[in-house]
Amino acid sequence: MPGILVALGGNALQRAGGSGSWAEARLQMRGAVGVLAEIAADGVELALTHGNGPQVGVLLRQNELGAREVPARPMDVLGAETQGQVGYLIQTELTPALRLRGVDRTVLTVVSRTEVAADDPAFQHPTKPVGRYYTEEEARVLRKQTGWAMQYDGARGGWRRVVPSPRPVRWLEGPAVRHLMQAGLGAGWVPVVSGGGGIPVVLRPDGGYEGVEAVIDKDLAASLVARELGLDTLAVVTDVPGAAVAFGKPGERWLGEVSVDELARYQARGEFASGSMGPKVEAGLDFLSNGGQRFLITDIPSLARAVRGEAGTRVTAPG
Repeated sequence: MPGILVALGGNALQRAGGSGSWAEARLQMRGAVGVLAEIAADGVELALTHGNGPQVGVLLRQNELGAREVPARPMDVLGAETQGQVGYLIQTELTPALRLRGVDRTVLTVVSRTEVAADDPAFQHPTKPVGRYYTEEEARVLRKQTGWAMQYDGARGGWRRVVPSPRPVRWLEGPAVRHLMQAGLGAGWVPVVSGGGGIPVVLRPDGGYEGVEAVIDKDLAASLVARELGLDTLAVVTDVPGAAVAFGKPGERWLGEVSVDELARYQARGEFASGSMGPKVEAGLDFLSNGGQRFLITDIPSLARAVRGEAGTRVTAPG
């Protein structure tokens, strides 16, 4: 269906270098929802997903500080908690912004599970850093006491826990949300789904699902969500106005309208860093190769203009 999935990055949820307080989070979100309401006011079918890295980091630290009195919660449960937390924040700020523009839609948060393969190679090679930095001695103790995989970050001079990052296979709540959106005939709902890539679950022998200690790449999950909802546009919102080649180097060039083949060539030659723009571009190429029509990379201030074809990095499927 004609419509857009907006994947909100951390900049829409938490200011870099800020205190991380709830009041600050509300102010940060309040600055982001105006452009989302503007898009909805144009009659566009709108769905949202979001990151949750800072929020999970806070809960992991609370786990540590409260461990003597309260049993720690596993990663999948923390993912569920942050989906509710951030979804509530979006509902609180986006609802009045929609009403201000005369848009009668209900913002609905759906706690979402994402199936991953139990035999995904990522489970044997954890790579995704989570939580705070530790000293070498702390890392040694944690590795022994908990069995965590720990990785040294030379740039920061500290150790961090790393967890598996398996590829998303299926969004379990997807068919229900798609039915809900279609029943609303394009005017009734703004679903907030699959936050942080979704709660990672694997299929049990009895046909049920069980959460696992992992983090799913939120951009790849966004591609899956957009395809499941049948939306024609995926917009990944980050803290820069678009993608660039030779980023931060002499000859840096920001990309506007580019072809799928051109973007794929830049990706293949390593123009986009694996820890930042690379997964976003990979997600966009995945979306376009599986039926999506348009992929955007931009920041919050430029989002509405990017949707209109006036800003950001814009890629359209051929044909």
